[in-house]
Amino acid sequence: MIKLRIGGVPEHFNLPWHLAAEADRFRPLGVAVEWRDYPDGSGAMAKALRAGELDAALLLTEGAIAGVAAGGFRVASVYTDSALVWGIHVPSASRFRAVGDLQGARYAVSRHGSGSHLMAYVHARSLGWPLDALRFVVVGNLAGAVAAFAAGTADVFFWEKLMTKPLVDSGQFRRVGEFTAPWPAFVVCVADAATAEQRGALARASALVLDEAAALRTRPDAAALIAARYGLAASDVHAWLRATRWRSRVSIGSQDLAPACAALAALGVLARPVTAADCIAPAGGT
Repeated sequence: MIKLRIGGVPEHFNLPWHLAAEADRFRPLGVAVEWRDYPDGSGAMAKALRAGELDAALLLTEGAIAGVAAGGFRVASVYTDSALVWGIHVPSASRFRAVGDLQGARYAVSRHGSGSHLMAYVHARSLGWPLDALRFVVVGNLAGAVAAFAAGTADVFFWEKLMTKPLVDSGQFRRVGEFTAPWPAFVVCVADAATAEQRGALARASALVLDEAAALRTRPDAAALIAARYGLAASDVHAWLRATRWRSRVSIGSQDLAPACAALAALGVLARPVTAADCIAPAGGT
């Protein structure tokens, strides 16, 4: 039995991993999956991969590339083909009424190198705003952003639209806009220190999970299941399921990563220049 310590955010995208584990579907593959939740997001998982605390993790594509540039891991497969829809949030009583008002605002980010941090750069560049004027407040996670808004120490927060919908509905957050990243949302990353056997086990486990994801999309109770597990409205989950596409098979190519590599390189936020080919992990054993 090959042990894999795998990290991911405690969000709906990763439900197929939990469903597979709960049905004990990894064991016949000779894989023992130890799942670890990382509510702090991609930046925290990149650090854990680099420190030898994880063998693999599900990272946002932009966070993965930034992490690869700093060393310690690479990308083994695309996880979701569809892009992430980021909600652009402000406190409900904020003076900011529209996205165009946000230039010069203080951005809450989970940590430097995280998706919430990098996407603020990508979004600002798309609007032609000066990047050196961006100001960041590290808040750790979604709960930290809620606290920062309440304390008045941050003005705007990028986070996945569905996960923040309950906060918008309750009046704690106000969504002033959306931004869709122009590349696949999530990728499977593997630590450079992982053995060939672990890489092979990760490929088998990932293939099983993608089959689980395909089955989840066809379940008549899928929206109700996701809504109940993650505290979301079933109607919102229905819309999310229609827009979400997990990859059909374990695979990765330069074309999957090239747009994000080019964008991040142009922003000057990478520790060193990396190409899409640099980011792809070697194949593992069987």
